[in-house]
Amino acid sequence: TSTYSSPAKSLGDPGITPLSPSHIVKDSDADDAVEQLFLVVVAIDFGTTSSGYAYSFTKEPECIHVMRRWEGGDPGVSSQKTPTTILLTPERKFHSFGYAARDFYHDLDPTESKHWLYFEKFKMKLHTTGNLTMETDLTAANGKKVKALEIFAYALQFFKEQALKELSDQGGSDFENTEVRWVITVPAIWKQPAKQFMRQAAYKAGMASPENPEQLIIALEPEAASIYCRKLRLHQMIDLSSRAPVNGYSPSDTIGTGFTQAKEHVRRNRQSRTFLVENVIGEIWSELEEGDRYIVVDSGGGTVDITVHQIRLPEGHLKELYKATGGPYGSLGVDYEFEKLLCKIFGEDFIEQFKIKRPAAWVDLMIAFESRKRAAAPDRTNPLNITLPFSFIDYYKKFRGHSVEHALRKSNVDFVKWSSQGMLRMSPDAMNALFKPTIDQIIQHLSDVFDKPEVTNVKFLFLVGGFAESPLLQQAVQSAFGSRCRVIIPQDVGLTILKGAVLFGLDPAVIKVRRSPLTYGVGVLNRFVEGKHPPEKLLIKDGTRWCTDVFDKFISADQSVALGETVTRSYTPAKPSQLVIVINIYSSEQDNVSFITESGVKKCGTLRLDLTGTDASVPNRREIKTLMQFGDTEIKAMAIDVATSKSVKVGIDFLNY
Repeated sequence: TSTYSSPAKSLGDPGITPLSPSHIVKDSDADDAVEQLFLVVVAIDFGTTSSGYAYSFTKEPECIHVMRRWEGGDPGVSSQKTPTTILLTPERKFHSFGYAARDFYHDLDPTESKHWLYFEKFKMKLHTTGNLTMETDLTAANGKKVKALEIFAYALQFFKEQALKELSDQGGSDFENTEVRWVITVPAIWKQPAKQFMRQAAYKAGMASPENPEQLIIALEPEAASIYCRKLRLHQMIDLSSRAPVNGYSPSDTIGTGFTQAKEHVRRNRQSRTFLVENVIGEIWSELEEGDRYIVVDSGGGTVDITVHQIRLPEGHLKELYKATGGPYGSLGVDYEFEKLLCKIFGEDFIEQFKIKRPAAWVDLMIAFESRKRAAAPDRTNPLNITLPFSFIDYYKKFRGHSVEHALRKSNVDFVKWSSQGMLRMSPDAMNALFKPTIDQIIQHLSDVFDKPEVTNVKFLFLVGGFAESPLLQQAVQSAFGSRCRVIIPQDVGLTILKGAVLFGLDPAVIKVRRSPLTYGVGVLNRFVEGKHPPEKLLIKDGTRWCTDVFDKFISADQSVALGETVTRSYTPAKPSQLVIVINIYSSEQDNVSFITESGVKKCGTLRLDLTGTDASVPNRREIKTLMQFGDTEIKAMAIDVATSKSVKVGIDFLNY
């Protein structure tokens, strides 16, 4: 049995019944909000491992400015972003974000640091929590819990203040929040509650408000990447599959060297943080014709997101062909394998204790690993050294009574040695083995997508996101799919999403058709048909036989939805004298749903229309029109009593039911 009782069985609420055959109305001009004029678009790429923002003035949309350099970058990791880490004081007040948070936390005395609340890589929690609500907690490094909504709001508020300050400094006068349109990127594979959660956190951070939701756009990461890739010129990317010289060096140089040259080129331009996006369609894009398909593989720290798009000419609008798929196969998987390796050598009991007792040193060790992780390459021959923090060596001796060196000799992990300078020395094979499980999952997932009938004749595969910088991943994707399509990597690959999100904020209409991730509908009563309806659904009221709990579909999962499209249905109260009409909205991940009591059906909205006090001369079959409008990540529903024009509106809500 389901958690929802039959709407019809509850007293005084006989429910509604369809009045007409289902029909869809395309309303092009359905109450379009007056377009607000924002002076600037600021996009925030809130990543699992690192975050950043970029902006563009609506007056000069071809210039995208990436945020100022951050204080305290890491050796061996050049970054236009800052780590997604946040530090709260022992009183749970916001203290710092990014490198500043990490460095401050690290410099605290261990006796003090255990009272401070340090969070990292917390974005994954929104993906992994099954029943996300406004009350979901996050756990700090010291084991204490804080509401996730507060942490996300603090982080967004930090970016909001940084961006407004930079804009004010640049313009010489104070910049108001009302002059900014904000764009926040989220993975396309996130479930609806997580997307809504991000919007709520942004409201809490003061970026926009429920009264003015248009000020904030929630953009999907691979869509943003896709928009940016359209603008690429040949000199701004590396074509792994081309046999011709790219950027003036021939492919016989290994991929690796090609990349160093490309990186050099980027680094020389690093002083200028402004990217010019030429207002043309890039050369590569001009090879695409009407109906051509391409895949965007967005591989970040936490998730890999795969989206298949098709071009619609003449404007080159994008149409999503196959609903976004992917999973938690980000570069975090490599960190996890490293942790498993440490457990194998030093014992899981020690590693668990060390993380709790010396959280700052653990963070240090992972930073050291991060910079070596970026040095891994398919053709590397010399070993990679990872410095062990002094407190690791010291604490291990106290914990076990013998040295780290002894543990390495004793463990049967033969490709990790101890170097006399106090480092773990890993052979390149050992490092590559840490990447293997994650890369294998990505390749497997991509193969599954390529096998789908909707995904034939793909011309290009764009590899974007922070993890796309890894030569190991590049080589794996190229060798698996290079024969089927051209594999292309934008040069500044870690900033692709950020720049695309700015372009999206400047022109949100560029994405025209999406796939609905869920099936939506309302609960209704239908006339009971013997033999067709299950007998347990029979309800007799005033001599009429009704079938209860029917799921009346508005749109199916994976159906194409044009942005702004409105779907309309007409209903009539099952009992003519009824004056309060309650319409419950439900969603499901399944395509074919017949009853709201089926497993996986969730209630996500209620429309309550009160018709008391309306004129009695209303026709005996009162028509209640119900509309659903599919927006960016928002879905709005509305019910109208046709006779009196009384109406109610509601936003679909996945967090509070």
